[in-house]
Amino acid sequence: MAGAAVRLSDVRFRWREGDPLVLKIAAFDVAAGERIMIKGPSGSGKTTLLNLLGGVAVPQSGRVSIMDVDIASLRGARRDAFRADHIGFIFQMFNLVPYLSLIDNVTLPCRFAPVRRQRAMARSGSLKAEARRLLGHMELDADALASRPVAMLSMGQQQRVAVARSLIGAPELVIADEPTSALDADIRRSFLDLLFREVGEAGSTLLFVSHDASLEGAFDRAIPLSEINEAGTER
Repeated sequence: MAGAAVRLSDVRFRWREGDPLVLKIAAFDVAAGERIMIKGPSGSGKTTLLNLLGGVAVPQSGRVSIMDVDIASLRGARRDAFRADHIGFIFQMFNLVPYLSLIDNVTLPCRFAPVRRQRAMARSGSLKAEARRLLGHMELDADALASRPVAMLSMGQQQRVAVARSLIGAPELVIADEPTSALDADIRRSFLDLLFREVGEAGSTLLFVSHDASLEGAFDRAIPLSEINEAGTER
């Protein structure tokens, strides 16, 4: 696939020697700019796949390419630097830092990612200005919420802060791990609309993992993990 943002080839992964394979993926490609949903039940290996794509884990064999870079072949420090510069994460539990301000939570990735820092500053002149812009697009008033600890924000507000953090500096790939699981059904679609708008504006590829089949129609493709993973259910 020309212009692939993600490409997995002959990937094999198990947690320990002698354990059954968790992932056995012959081929999986995602085009640049695509919005992909990976679906499957809990324990099926979805989070393990995200760990491989983010370079948090490395396969025993095969190639995991992000933007034509085989991240599994990079040494630890280089892999960490590549992840910081090019991949934004939205975690299921958001992982906001309670002792940091609202703005500092959003700008946090730029402390470790010079490429994203440069892009953010080029866009808005300063990291704080870019954080405010993103929060505004996510329908959050940074001034009104500035004095409130992030842990005291509603679940929906925390989630949107987490999205702004993942998007600052326009990373090429955004990985979302069950980000709607804490939301009421009636606001999930409005959240997706906001996320899609921001990902589209940044030109990022979105890989979204969920077990919620009701969301799949919103994506360019919704792929059951079992369709690409020959290892079957994670054990």
